[in-house]
Amino acid sequence: MKDVIAEYHHWKAQGEGLRTEAMRAMESRYRELLTEAIQIAEEYRADFGVALKLPAGVAAFEFKAGGGKKAKPAAPAVVAPASVPAPPSAPNPKLGPLERRLAAARKKLEAAKAAGSPTKNLEDKIYEIEDEIRLAQLA
Repeated sequence: MKDVIAEYHHWKAQGEGLRTEAMRAMESRYRELLTEAIQIAEEYRADFGVALKLPAGVAAFEFKAGGGKKAKPAAPAVVAPASVPAPPSAPNPKLGPLERRLAAARKKLEAAKAAGSPTKNLEDKIYEIEDEIRLAQLA
């Protein structure tokens, strides 16, 4: 019986070694294929100006373009005189819809208070919209 157990342990150790080797070989081949695919995609984009489309079975394939790109020379900085005020920044397009939502939520809150209905959910919604407005103003 001890021979069977010893043989089993020997077989298991060999199997683990083979499994590890196969795993490393597959990972290596995978990396080689991905590297080749990236090179082909970059060459295709450089030659034809568009990105390759993914096959139907692939949901996403993302890579960062490596080297090959040369940095553009920095444009000389234009210094505005101190007496000229800076031009006003463009209004944030996200604020308009948020402010309309806030006004509508406040109107609903007032109606709920007048009717004597629970107002906790509406107060929470107003708080969330106000947070979104603060975040939009920071961006």
